[in-house]
Amino acid sequence: MTRIVMKPFSFVLLLFLAAPLDAADVPVSTLAALASEITAQNPELRFYEAELAAARAGVRIAGAVDNPELSVAVGHQRVHDLSGKLAGEGTAWSVSLAQTFEWPGRLALRKAIANRDVALAELGLARFRAELTARAHTLTFGLFVAGEKAAATAEVAERFRALKETFLARDPAGLTPLLETRVIEAQELSLQRRSTAATLAAQAALVELNQLRGVPVETPAHPVSSQLVFHEAPPLDALLAAARENHFEFRARQLELEQQGYAVRLTQHERHPRFTVSPYVSREAADGRDTTVGLGLSLPLPLSSRQRSTGQLVEARRRQAEASVLMAQREMERTVLAAAQTFAAKRAETERWAPNAVAKFREAAALADRHYRLGAVPLATYIDLQGAYLDAVEALLDTQGEALASGLRLQFLTGLNFHAVELAP
Repeated sequence: MTRIVMKPFSFVLLLFLAAPLDAADVPVSTLAALASEITAQNPELRFYEAELAAARAGVRIAGAVDNPELSVAVGHQRVHDLSGKLAGEGTAWSVSLAQTFEWPGRLALRKAIANRDVALAELGLARFRAELTARAHTLTFGLFVAGEKAAATAEVAERFRALKETFLARDPAGLTPLLETRVIEAQELSLQRRSTAATLAAQAALVELNQLRGVPVETPAHPVSSQLVFHEAPPLDALLAAARENHFEFRARQLELEQQGYAVRLTQHERHPRFTVSPYVSREAADGRDTTVGLGLSLPLPLSSRQRSTGQLVEARRRQAEASVLMAQREMERTVLAAAQTFAAKRAETERWAPNAVAKFREAAALADRHYRLGAVPLATYIDLQGAYLDAVEALLDTQGEALASGLRLQFLTGLNFHAVELAP
């Protein structure tokens, strides 16, 4: 399988924070290590784990038989004869035990519905972990990109600042030196604004990174850049086949359809009402001692149309689930195709970059700075080379970031870990 290796031009992320930090206090980690830390310590995982625990508890509840009900009654009885004379009195009591029974197969249907809730909860947890892993890699690399852009912009801005101070230290004679000074001042202001924007982007990425890690937002992190390895994606047919098995949204819609199918069967089964059996014993001790032992049977009468309305409701939900599966399949195929095309295009774009392209632009920018001071390079060429250096830095890093994001998304959509993008330490 073909792979493309691209190395960022610099190896250490420089974050321009509001307050200077001692280098000994700044934790340095690889991109892969920071991403692993995020997936291991993210606090939002607890929510999905609790959801899964609740769904498993629901299975136990759905499969449980109703507890029997014990009823005890105690009273005082008086017996009178036909003339109204008291014939006797005494204690009367009764004890009954009622147990409700379901028709065979009903509990199994309820457990099947609850098991689909467990499957959906497991799917939700797996989806969040996959999204978190992809987000951790893209955000960590984005933090590195923001720092690299800030460092390169600050480097060029410093050149214009030093050049401006050199011009201002002289007494410009003539119109051309004066105009060149104004051009350099304008370029410095523009680069300062660009540098500030890059610094703010690095700080925003650091805050989100620390939130995902579950650490204080002000915790510094200087990730060392990792080598990016881009692998070719499998053929489209293989990607679509894998997505039909592993696409989270499509699988969720399929599980919901299965669940609605069981709900329809359960509603049809519930046309036969459950019944309650109640053995009992009673004793009366007024003018004698009478003991009664019997067995009671009770069941609800289906006099209302509630059961029929419930059946119509669940059948409508099942038809909706069928339509949702079809729409989810179309959406899945469309997104997989788009992600595959995007990854192939970005991967091909990175292939066109020479490994030392940015280094060459950086050297040319530094060379132009030296020779412009000597008067060997015109101002227009000097400005063009400084801008070309910054544009090359941004283009390379943005292309790598877009290839990284599209490759991870393709893996997320298909469930295939074909190592689209590797962050090697």
